[in-house]
Amino acid sequence: MMHLPKKQNKSKVVISNETKTPLKSTDGKVRGIIGAVIGEVVGSRFDFAKSLPKKRYELFANQCSFTDDTVLTIAIADSLLHNKEFQDTLWMWGKKYPHAGFGRSFKEWLKRKKKDGNATNDSKGNGCGMRVSPIGFYAKTLDEALELAKQSAIITHNSKEGIRGAQSIAAATYLAKEQRPKHEIRAYLEETFGYNLHLTDEEIVENISKLDGGERMLAENTCPLAIIAFLVTDDYESAIRKAISYHCDTDTVACMTGGIAAAYYGVPQAIINEVADYLPQEIIDIINEFDGIHIENTRATPKDSHRWGDIYVYGSGDN
Repeated sequence: MMHLPKKQNKSKVVISNETKTPLKSTDGKVRGIIGAVIGEVVGSRFDFAKSLPKKRYELFANQCSFTDDTVLTIAIADSLLHNKEFQDTLWMWGKKYPHAGFGRSFKEWLKRKKKDGNATNDSKGNGCGMRVSPIGFYAKTLDEALELAKQSAIITHNSKEGIRGAQSIAAATYLAKEQRPKHEIRAYLEETFGYNLHLTDEEIVENISKLDGGERMLAENTCPLAIIAFLVTDDYESAIRKAISYHCDTDTVACMTGGIAAAYYGVPQAIINEVADYLPQEIIDIINEFDGIHIENTRATPKDSHRWGDIYVYGSGDN
C-alpha cells in the first residue's frame, strides 16, 4: 500500500544515497516541515500586494494566514506518518479546508461525493512543489525522495513540469537535510532538472517582470526561485525574506524555500512560537508528530480555524 521507491536514472553529478544526518538538531533549532508552514504564513500577506515594504518588516502580522500550501503539506505529512495513500490524505484535508485557496481543478475534485481516483490533470502549476517538504525529510535515500515526489505530484500535476517541480523541491530538501555542501546541491539540481540556479537578483526581477499572473504560478518559474533563495542566504529567516523579495507567488515560493532552509539551517524556536498562533490545533498536531516537537496555539482568534462552516464566537476585542 505504501509508496515504494523505484530505480532512478543516475545523474553525472554523483550523490550518495546514504543518510548521514539525523532529522533533529542539537543546536536548539528545529529541522522539519514547520519551516515550510512558516514560509507560507509569513509570505501570505504579500501574495497579492502590489509592492513590498521598503523598510524591514516584522515576519508576522494580523494579515498573515495559512492557506492551501500548509493544508496540503500537512496532507502529505499525514500520509507518510500513518501509511495512507497520498490521494486519500490530499482529498481528506482538502475537504476539511475547501476554501483554503485551491486551484480550479483541485476544487472540482473535492466536489465529488466520493474519492473517485486521482484528480488527474496535466497541471504545470507549483502546487506540486509547495507540499513536498515532508517527503524530503521522510526519505531515507535520494532515490526514495524522487519517487515519492513523483507519486505525490501525478495525482494533480501529471505533467513533465509538474513532476520536475515536485522532485526538485523534494530533492533539495533531502540534500539540505543531509547537509550537503551548497555547491554540490546546486550542481546536482541544475544537471538533473535543468534549472539555472545561478541567476542574480537583477536577472530574477527582470524575468519576473515578463511573466503574467498565471505564469507566476508555474512550477518551472517558481521552483528555481525557491531553491535560489536558499542557496544565496546564510540562515532560515534570511532565506524566507529573500524568497518574499522576489514577489512572485510569494506564499508558495516562501513555503518551498522554508522547507529547504529549515532542513539546512534549522528554524529558531522564537519564530516557531509565533507561527503557532496562526494555526488550528489539528494542523499543529501533525506538525508536532512529524517534527518531534511540541507547540500549541496560545490564543483564541479566528485564525485558529479555517474550517469554513463551523461557528465560532469571539469577544469584541478581536476583530
